[in-house]
Amino acid sequence: MIISRSEHPGWLSNAYLVADHDGGQGVLVDSHGAEDALIDEVARRGVTITHVLVTHSHTDHVVRVGELGRRFGVPVLAHPLAQSVDGVTGTIEDGDLVRCGDLEIRALATPGHCPDHLALLVDGTDCLTADCLFEGTVGGTMGGGETGYTDQVHSIMNVLMALPPATRLHPGHCGATTVERERDANPFIRIWRGVDREGTERCTVRGAPATLILFGPDYDGTHKAWVRFDDGRDAIVGGSQVERVS
Repeated sequence: MIISRSEHPGWLSNAYLVADHDGGQGVLVDSHGAEDALIDEVARRGVTITHVLVTHSHTDHVVRVGELGRRFGVPVLAHPLAQSVDGVTGTIEDGDLVRCGDLEIRALATPGHCPDHLALLVDGTDCLTADCLFEGTVGGTMGGGETGYTDQVHSIMNVLMALPPATRLHPGHCGATTVERERDANPFIRIWRGVDREGTERCTVRGAPATLILFGPDYDGTHKAWVRFDDGRDAIVGGSQVERVS
């Protein structure tokens, strides 16, 4: 199997080529507008592209998915809630299977970061997790609707962490990790597993009073925070949105 990653220099968002083998068939996953190296690799390896797959509709992942679909003359598939993305021509939902040469790519619904979010499980060994789960951190939930945080916890703990420990995870930003590594070391998951305790520090988030449950790392070297607002709502937000009360 071939899984090649192209990282946008500014957004740090990833686009992927997933193929069965040189001279075989493959798919392109997401587009950030700077994936020319992946397109060159398609030609160099002699791969026939059969689909363009979209994990979710956020701008840094769909810059030119329509252009890629038209370039290769293939369908562009996304969650039904992401049909407004320019160039999307078909749908893919939880449990759907995309066959590509010798590969089987199964869509896994992983809402929380946004309602249309999908992960893509390839041959049961590798999972493209997009903006749900990263190495050492998780995706934010402020844009995930009323159930964003609850959905995110379910997507991570009941979907992704239910995969075999050796499953390789390929996030939507920065480098790869494994289920086992995130289960054991990811600070958000450690609290959800009951290994570590929740924090109790007071803070404000965009001026709203809250409790800082966890001030953890983010993929870009900054911070991601899990907060609980005084009305009982939980959210995962960028660390820059948190003002810690001294």
